[in-house]
Amino acid sequence: MDRSDVIVIGAGISGLATARWLEQRGLTVFVLEAGLRAGGTIGTTRDSGFLVEAGPNSALDSTPLIGELLNGLGIAAERVEANSAARNRYVVRDGRLIPLPLTPPAFLATALFSWRAKLALAREPFIAAAPADAEESVAQFVRRRLGAEFLDFAVDPFVSGVYAGDPETLSLRAAFPRLHALESRYGSLIRGQILGARERARSGENSKRSAAMFSFRNGMQTLTDVLADRLDSLIVGAEVTRIEPRNAHGFMVTALKAGSEARFEAGAVVVATPAYAAARLVAPFAPTAAAALEAIAYPPVAVCACAYPRAAVEHPLDGFGVLIPRREQRAVLGTIFSSTLFPGRAPVGGVLLTTFVGGARNPERALQTDQAVAATVQGELAGLLGAKGPPEFIRIRRWPQAIPQYTLGHLQRISEVERTEQDRPGLFFCANYRGGVAVGDCVKSAATTADRVVKTLGQQVSA
Repeated sequence: MDRSDVIVIGAGISGLATARWLEQRGLTVFVLEAGLRAGGTIGTTRDSGFLVEAGPNSALDSTPLIGELLNGLGIAAERVEANSAARNRYVVRDGRLIPLPLTPPAFLATALFSWRAKLALAREPFIAAAPADAEESVAQFVRRRLGAEFLDFAVDPFVSGVYAGDPETLSLRAAFPRLHALESRYGSLIRGQILGARERARSGENSKRSAAMFSFRNGMQTLTDVLADRLDSLIVGAEVTRIEPRNAHGFMVTALKAGSEARFEAGAVVVATPAYAAARLVAPFAPTAAAALEAIAYPPVAVCACAYPRAAVEHPLDGFGVLIPRREQRAVLGTIFSSTLFPGRAPVGGVLLTTFVGGARNPERALQTDQAVAATVQGELAGLLGAKGPPEFIRIRRWPQAIPQYTLGHLQRISEVERTEQDRPGLFFCANYRGGVAVGDCVKSAATTADRVVKTLGQQVSA
């Protein structure tokens, strides 16, 4: 039986970063990953001169921990910043791509919102805040404070871009806690945005709206590959089948590798798997937490990368990409202009477009055959961007359970997870169903989890 201070189950970005922070604190860590490679949904491939991302295309520099992590790994020089054109984001209205306004004059001039919607925004500072204990959906909150048009043509497509989710079912407090906090503290989003910026400047944190977007010269997999390489004990192809709390301190973990069982013992266990996998592992000794984890939905998403000759696409592709509101009733969620976003994503004379299909809006579309997904995407790119002819190639990556949904009741579900952590000292949960789904959120949650592990193990030793 192998013994360590900590066992981390799952080698996605959350598990890898947690293990990294723990090892830097001097603890011994075993990382067990069921798959044959580390990285989770982060994956990059080179194909005919194009760089294709299977999952996240970028990250936001929203916390100083990002810089600390990259400097410690020695890969800060591999970081590339997003093209300045990436500030432009298009939204479809009535079949047309309209840039999301970024300045007050652009807001006044945009055709994305009617004059009635623009004028109604002046009411926002005078709208009463919701009761402190109220739980609203994102849609309810936006309708109440900003109006239906802002929901339809700003927030709904943004929610699809981040969560592949539905604002009617997502919990504001869980999915966008800063918006809830702005209303609770300042009584207004507009006032809170102004005053809150001063506090963020003092803390070193950046809002996601203003944080710099970045990737790496050779794609997002650079981060997870280097994290994995620097760990002392990462075991891939090791599917954890059982976690057993010991009578005193610590846990025994059983994993299946190459048809044989292996056992590991540690003072603490960090479960860094998706919620549905975590539920199966803790069900024998924490059924209430398991039920809460099992209730977290993960709609399917298909990621479709299409390579075109530049001359075959009419649109200037001068932005991050295009998001599509639900009310436009189109078959895709949106498209990232990947070759505009970062350098080195396409050879000279080519462009790369990454389109997302499915999500909570149209889950069945993500589960269609590759041929059907490809046909759908080609049709939408032709109609929206004027993409002519077949692409030079199409690569499809399907995620049957893609992004966790922070739906109404999510905070109550997470409270059950927290209660289990309190009842089982040394057991921790760290994954993107908790604390945010973005890469930066996962890094921040990993650092927080590592601090909690160190504190708990120190208490156990002193006890």
